[in-house]
This record gives sequence, C-alpha cells and structure tokens, in this order.
Amino acid sequence: MTGVLRGVVALDGPSGTGKTTVARKLAATLGAGFLDTGAMYRVVTLAALDAGVDPADAEAVAALAERVRVDVATDPGAPGARLDGTDVGEAIRTARVDAAVSAVSAVPEVRELLVRGQRAIIAETVERVGGIVVDGRDIGTVVAPEAPLKVFLTASSEVRAARRGAQDTAAGRPVDQAAVLASVQRRDELDSTRATSPLRPADDAVELDTSELSIEQVLTALTELAGHRGLLDQDVRGARAAEACR
Repeated sequence: MTGVLRGVVALDGPSGTGKTTVARKLAATLGAGFLDTGAMYRVVTLAALDAGVDPADAEAVAALAERVRVDVATDPGAPGARLDGTDVGEAIRTARVDAAVSAVSAVPEVRELLVRGQRAIIAETVERVGGIVVDGRDIGTVVAPEAPLKVFLTASSEVRAARRGAQDTAAGRPVDQAAVLASVQRRDELDSTRATSPLRPADDAVELDTSELSIEQVLTALTELAGHRGLLDQDVRGARAAEACR
C-alpha cells in the first residue's frame, strides 16, 4: 500500500505540463481530495463570455465574478465544474475560453475572491478526508504557502503545445498546431508578467521538468516526494476515511 495523503500537496506550473492530470491521479492514488483551481478561473471566464462582458474590462469582470456561483468537485474520480448550478466541465475547455482566461485571471478582485474560495475548499477537504492535491499557478506562492510539499512542473513550450494539441484531438476539437504553440507561449507571457500573483515557483518548491517523462513517471516522482516529506499515512483506517471524498 502506497499510503494515504495527510496534508496539502501544491502543484504549480504553466499550461501543458500535465499538472491537472497528474494532480487528479495522485489524489486518487493517495486517497485524497483534488482541486483544480484553474477550472475556477475558467468558469468565471465562461460566465463573462456568455454574458457579453469584455474579458479586458476588469471592473465589469470583477462585478460579474461577485454575482455568479462557481463550484468545482473535489473527488478525483469525478472531476467537474458548475456555473450557477449548470455543468460546464466541457465548455470551459474550449478555445474561446483558452484565449480569454489569462485576462480574467489577471483581475485582482477575481483572484482575491477565488483564492478565498480555494482556501475554504482546501481546509474543508483536509478536515474531512485528511489530504488534498491542489493544482494551479499560484498555489505554493499564494493559495497554500504553508503546504509541506510544493512542486513546480515545467516542460518546453513545444512539448506542452503538442500535449495540448493531442488533448484537443482526443476531444474531437480541430487543431492548428502552430496556433496552439502560439497560444501556449502567449499565455506563458501573460501569466508570468501579470501584476497580481504572477506564475513563478515558490522559493521552497521542488522543480520537476516533465518534458521527457510519462504521466506515470511524474506520478511516481511525486509519490516519492510525498513519502520523503512524511505525508503518507500507512494506517489503513486513513483509506476508509478517504471514502468520504467519494
């Protein structure tokens, strides 16, 4: 038995490093909760687009974020996102949301609002099941700076674009690989240079380049890191407690 996670694992990194897939699999393997914070920003972005709000209009976006209800699942076996009670898990992964999410996530009021929600979800999940794996772009630096394990995943922009293109193809969406690469590079620039909570590794984060690693190899590396930090409880009773997350 690998063990059951006790505490918070923070996974940060740019788009296409595999962090959401790995975070979900790690949480499932370790009997923990799972939080995809990026999905929350995507839900607000979708709400803005559907309401005809210009993503570049920070004041209007902030006002809209206060009005809508954003819900994300913490069960790694059934991830999902809802906007005002409606399932938007597929709608938030479209190209139009990809193009606008950086602008929306750069709005300070939106980040403040969602970070409060993320911290509440983390606290509730840890209290309920003992541990949670959280992925995003500012988890180790802003959302959960006290997390005992922080990992910053990286990969070359070309590798990340190829992965994103493969995901779109698998989902039946048309792919222009050159456009995907340009989008990845554009988002890197926007996320790393924004004034509020820019994308960067925490000072005490472990950096892991996933360019040449499979998902299983990354999962193994993260599990070993969690074990080295003393975050894995071998008590089988912990596994039963994790069922509350299902």
